[in-house]
Amino acid sequence: MDQAGSFFSVEFVRDWAEASSRWGDGGYATVFQHKQWLDAWYRAFDSTPLIAFIVAADTGRDVALVPLMCGRRGRARAVEFADLGRSDYNAPILASDAPRDSASLRMIASGFLTALRRLPERPDLINLERMPLEILGRPNPLAAAERATPCAVNGNLVEFGDSFEDYRASIAKIQLPRRWRVFTRHLGARFEMVADVDEALRILDVMDRQQNKRMKELGEKFVLDEPRNAKFYRDVVRRGLGDGYAVVSALICGDEVVATTLGLRHAAQYSLLRNTNAGGQWSNCSPGQLCIERTMAALHRQGVRHFDLSIGNRDYKRRFGARSLWLTDVRIALSWRGMSHVLRARTARELKQRHPRAFAAARRFWVGWSAPLRPRFSTHC
Repeated sequence: MDQAGSFFSVEFVRDWAEASSRWGDGGYATVFQHKQWLDAWYRAFDSTPLIAFIVAADTGRDVALVPLMCGRRGRARAVEFADLGRSDYNAPILASDAPRDSASLRMIASGFLTALRRLPERPDLINLERMPLEILGRPNPLAAAERATPCAVNGNLVEFGDSFEDYRASIAKIQLPRRWRVFTRHLGARFEMVADVDEALRILDVMDRQQNKRMKELGEKFVLDEPRNAKFYRDVVRRGLGDGYAVVSALICGDEVVATTLGLRHAAQYSLLRNTNAGGQWSNCSPGQLCIERTMAALHRQGVRHFDLSIGNRDYKRRFGARSLWLTDVRIALSWRGMSHVLRARTARELKQRHPRAFAAARRFWVGWSAPLRPRFSTHC
């Protein structure tokens, strides 16, 4: 299916394998639009794929690929990124010759949104969330849309120089060297970057148990060990560990897994996905933060210079020296069914900006009390 833009056209493909084959390898993408991530995502979640190709009209070359899905939010038919809350950042994959000038970026964004409006599914809502303004230093054309608004969440990026010891000195207040000494007083205490797939999958099992326990303590529901989610993360690790895309690390003492991290690496970029710890007797050495810092050091030796601590603004991220990475959303209601979602998101964003403490309290109340009442996202139109 083709939809015309001014100097770019938009073509839709309904099968990820076909789209992946057409695009080939390469391009500029976040770690969450890496082929291994998307391969696993489209396999794990029973979604209705919708992959958009943005094509230069003069050359016929694909300049961007946008991984999407069709589904429902309540009664509203929605077009969203292939995400379901598993990706921190959503964005197109850009070709090396994708345009960078502001006029072309606006044309791409306008033509893309026009094409989505004309889909035969007749969506009620276009919902494009958590988009970075840049993709590996290149401007994100979808962030240039006229309807783009600031996102209610942000990323947290730590950038290193060539000396990790200089960075370590800059966060000396966390006292991680002292905490490492406390941890290593235990016989058999060590840090591991996991290289064996079976061991990595065992670590994921422990990660699920530790995170489940913590969420119950907070009175929140844990969903990442549900069958589809568990399959997804294990698929990412099984296929990505060998080439360094999936990164699993742990603090271990004897046979006990004390703390874990799971993240994604692409070139000099790393994004932390999950971080857990056993708590209890180990709390005196802050094992979760210690595991993150040891992972940072190991990846720095491998050339990583950009370490993303994920979305959300927990205090420890500031202590690690993270700066905010601003994101943007594009939400467009195409019918009255989609309007409630747009208004709800706008209210949440304004509340967070003007009254952040009230926003945090309202969010905790909403998560803890009314989760069964919220419209769940269905992966089918």
